[in-house]
Amino acid sequence: MSPSQVGTRREGRVIVATLQNPPHGLMTNAMVSELDALVSEVERDEGIGAVVLHGAHPERFLAHYDVAELLAAARAAGVRVTARQAGAALHAVRAVARVPGGADAIARTPAAGLLALERFHDLLLRMNRAGATFVAALDGSALGGGCELALACDLRYMADGDFVIGQPEILLGIMPGGGGTQRLARLLGSGRALELVLEGTALSPAQALELGLVTRVVPAAQVLDEALETAHRLARRPRIAVAAAKRAVYEGGSAGLAQGMHIERAAFMATMTSPAAARGLQAYLDGLEATGELPGYDATAREHLLDGTYTDLTEPG
Repeated sequence: MSPSQVGTRREGRVIVATLQNPPHGLMTNAMVSELDALVSEVERDEGIGAVVLHGAHPERFLAHYDVAELLAAARAAGVRVTARQAGAALHAVRAVARVPGGADAIARTPAAGLLALERFHDLLLRMNRAGATFVAALDGSALGGGCELALACDLRYMADGDFVIGQPEILLGIMPGGGGTQRLARLLGSGRALELVLEGTALSPAQALELGLVTRVVPAAQVLDEALETAHRLARRPRIAVAAAKRAVYEGGSAGLAQGMHIERAAFMATMTSPAAARGLQAYLDGLEATGELPGYDATAREHLLDGTYTDLTEPG
């Protein structure tokens, strides 16, 4: 049995996932399968409020996708295809995979590479829709697929040092295939995203922070601790509100304004009728009645608002 490529441990409402594939720290189909299982666990377990991803390699968070696997998938296809043909094939693979046993059947055919790509995209989208916050602790470099996994996280803390992050696929004659073009465009704007993809540029931590590609740059020895501190704080947020906010930003933010506002309204109403909202709103009214002051405007409550620890609305126990 092959060793696990995603080691996990649990700290209260936080799962710490260690990406480990020595000697190079490459992303593989096996790692994607294990990450898929992890996200499934997050979706099932209401007690999980945050996930921290970090790398076991001493110099990188996670490298690019295993090129040997990519080349094998390309050769298995046997023929050159156009973008239109590839799109039609992806739709067909998606349809067959929904049939019981269909995915296993595809895995034994030249279309296995298409299925793997579909699974990777689906995994990253599920991370964006989950009621838990995903934090990437970039304790080293992240290129190609490693960058795309980081981009799918909600927050990215990057270690300061001789590390890089970026999408260099074009230097190998291909382009980002795990959502890199789409997430870069949404984070940075289409002009800057296209420049980075065409150049195959690798950014230093300082450059990535300046562009807004990462959330924060911290000393290398502290990056995991800071990511964990944030994860434990955000894990106290109610999952229904986290999922709703992520949908409003990720899906509504890239839609037209009217459609985006509709997504926000629907998400807002869904959170308003939740038990967490009932507890939070009642706590506000109780505070107002007890003190005669609006909660959040006195010195103590203001301090908690500033550090994001005003209240814990997770389910008791």
